[in-house]
Amino acid sequence: MGTRVPQKEGHVKCPICRSGETRPGKASSLLERGGVTLVFQEVPADICENCGEEYFSEETTDRLLKLAEEAVRSGVRVAVRQYAAAVPE
Repeated sequence: MGTRVPQKEGHVKCPICRSGETRPGKASSLLERGGVTLVFQEVPADICENCGEEYFSEETTDRLLKLAEEAVRSGVRVAVRQYAAAVPE
């Protein structure tokens, strides 16, 4: 899963490459644990314009982990899901 960084107003200098700035975008998140593989697509993220490193907000990360826990409890072994469809309206 992408890196989690504190959210700040505006663009943030990438702590990985130290030369690019992050911009809002969408990314995929791969979660694996105990034989379970989940992929969430179209996840909101800040993405470095230089190196492509993806940063998910704390809120998004918490939501991804909650969705993963629910999938494991329901017996899912492998799944690919759209993040937008997984978020309650």
